Amino acid sequence: MANRLTYGMIVGLVAIFAFVQAGQLEHSKINFWNGTTFHQQTVDTSKCDQGIIRAKTYGEGNKWEEFKIREIPDKFLEWNIKGRTENLKKIKKREFPSFAGPHNAMVATQGIRRLDTQFTINNAVKGMGFVPKKDKMKETINFLKSTINKDTQEKLDILASLYNKADELFDRTKQISLELYSNPEFETHTFLNQMFNPRAAIVFLDIPCFELKVISQLLHPEDPELSQYEKDMVEYANLIHSYFHGKFDNMFIATIYHIIEVYDNSPGKKTRGIRIVPVKQ
Repeated sequence: MANRLTYGMIVGLVAIFAFVQAGQLEHSKINFWNGTTFHQQTVDTSKCDQGIIRAKTYGEGNKWEEFKIREIPDKFLEWNIKGRTENLKKIKKREFPSFAGPHNAMVATQGIRRLDTQFTINNAVKGMGFVPKKDKMKETINFLKSTINKDTQEKLDILASLYNKADELFDRTKQISLELYSNPEFETHTFLNQMFNPRAAIVFLDIPCFELKVISQLLHPEDPELSQYEKDMVEYANLIHSYFHGKFDNMFIATIYHIIEVYDNSPGKKTRGIRIVPVKQ
């Protein structure tokens, strides 16, 4: 009995130690925060209206580089919207939605070592979505705000109506996500890597299977340097998240993934990792 008790005490002490340590190792040697907010220093969007994004990326001499922003092809858009509308139908029928498809994206990053690992590489599953076009943003935000208190079934129909006009409504050059967990006390490895080296690769588990090579732009809702459009994207990302999952007490960091290359990773002789955007250099 004493041995069992001693073993139980050891297990308990280990659990307490792990709890106390949580948040101490989940950082890097670099502090990216200014109080409770930050401004990403490795991405320059001043030429985005010209179709160019600049990024300071690890691995190429840590220098600024220019990347041409691209649009997702029709086949990606059609696959994405089909998967989303099918899942909405399942939810309406109270069926469990598929984990595969366009919402759950595997985001691979590399940049800086977190204190709890020997590796700089990381991979994490992130909820992913579209961004309204700049001239459609305010209208879409106002529409979602005006309907957010409707019942769940009505809101599912509203989301489906947005996907039905995807080509008209959404910006083909971007995907968007939320960084739900990072703050000055705890930082995900994805967050640290993207702050240090904004290059990332996104893969969707499905057939067809697509991969996006992107530049990641992180936007803190309290960053005073954000443009109005960036503030709108943060508001939209949080609003669409709350629209589906329920109200949250705080605004989360938004991550904008600017699309640079698209690959078709589907099995088959004509695909198997072939770059489809851009078709030519």
